[in-house]
Amino acid sequence: MQLALSPSFSLQPWVKLKPMPHSVVSGPWRHWLLDAGSLTENLKAAAPNRFSLKLIRRHFDLPNLSESNAMGIKLRQQAYIREVALCVDDEPQIYARSIIPRQTLTGFERQLLTLNTKPLGEFLFSHKHMQRGPIEIKRGKLNGETVWARRSIFYVNHKPLLVCEYFLPSLLQISA
Repeated sequence: MQLALSPSFSLQPWVKLKPMPHSVVSGPWRHWLLDAGSLTENLKAAAPNRFSLKLIRRHFDLPNLSESNAMGIKLRQQAYIREVALCVDDEPQIYARSIIPRQTLTGFERQLLTLNTKPLGEFLFSHKHMQRGPIEIKRGKLNGETVWARRSIFYVNHKPLLVCEYFLPSLLQISA
């Protein structure tokens, strides 16, 4: 299992959520995209005792252009990239891709390298010195399906990391 974004998805601009006209995102997707809380906790609440996390891959690599620009890092600067699937009944509902610059992985934050199948959200939302930047959204193709996506830069002890989340259409059946 791998994240397969269509080339056009990467080229589409991200749109800042605030202010976000109701006409841009309406219906059931609005809740998932606008909520600034823990996506992991929201998914667990929607499907009690059925949540799991699948680690797709984790490695040091170059972020894509959009990710580098969002983080303000140089194009040739490697970062720790972690891709996971948030699942209900072992079926992916959300793909998440985290970009963690090397300079973030110092001190206490080095433990981000050893999360394995533990949700990043549990680490972030339990950290007393965590701040979240603005949420940005867009729509495009992932693995051949049209999906909504959102991303935010989180700061842990003033150290940045980017989290991108891709919402699969099957998620609406879980939250119905």
